[in-house]
Amino acid sequence: MSAPLIRLNDVTITYERHPAVHHLSGIFRKGSLTAIAGPNGAGKSTLLKAIIGELKPATGSIDRGSFQRTDFGYLPQAAEINRRFPISVADTVMMGAWKNSGAFGGFSQDDMRQARQALAAVGLAGFERRHIGSLSAGQFQRVLFARLLLQDARIILLDEPFTAIDQRTTRDLLDIILRWHGDGRTVIAVLHDFDQVRSHFPETLLIARELVGWGRTDEVMSAANLIRARAMAESWDEDAEACLPEPEAVG
Repeated sequence: MSAPLIRLNDVTITYERHPAVHHLSGIFRKGSLTAIAGPNGAGKSTLLKAIIGELKPATGSIDRGSFQRTDFGYLPQAAEINRRFPISVADTVMMGAWKNSGAFGGFSQDDMRQARQALAAVGLAGFERRHIGSLSAGQFQRVLFARLLLQDARIILLDEPFTAIDQRTTRDLLDIILRWHGDGRTVIAVLHDFDQVRSHFPETLLIARELVGWGRTDEVMSAANLIRARAMAESWDEDAEACLPEPEAVG
């Protein structure tokens, strides 16, 4: 069994003191391919943002070992990206080279060559000068995957990567994910399609703000666990406060 890569230690994450993820513990192992599944509002995207360091746990801790933020490749939900910003496809993909060039550094000819190769790998050769606002949802998602290819991260986090895209694009992007896994990269993806989870992801973290199951997909995605997750979602109290530690006594 491979060594732990990311360890969650009794993690609670809150929004305005209300729990979004509650007392979650477990391990993502090096080279694993894991789906994060659960009902709407289960805390899946929140957890992903905490793993990369965008959100800080209210209690508990996330141990990333020696990895830094730049070691993670992150694909946010499409709704979080402003496609009206005046930027070309090539420039969007080139953002994946910032780890090498720095935010204010120039891009090398090799970077640009690799960007063209990445676009070709996702089926968008010749799209370099297109404005991202002119692309379909599926084409834009391919651009974001090309950016991840250029970034060449060892840990890849994907937040709903197949939402609102066509079946052909979904198949092509799934192939890239499986290649990443075959290369020994660690891939964690938030998914809503349980059939995709069962067909392509060997491990699953099933949450409904709290842990329902974590391990082999065929065991975690059982009918009993899915019923339990649904029941937990239906019993949520949106106004409940998180179980935060009591302040230490003074004197």
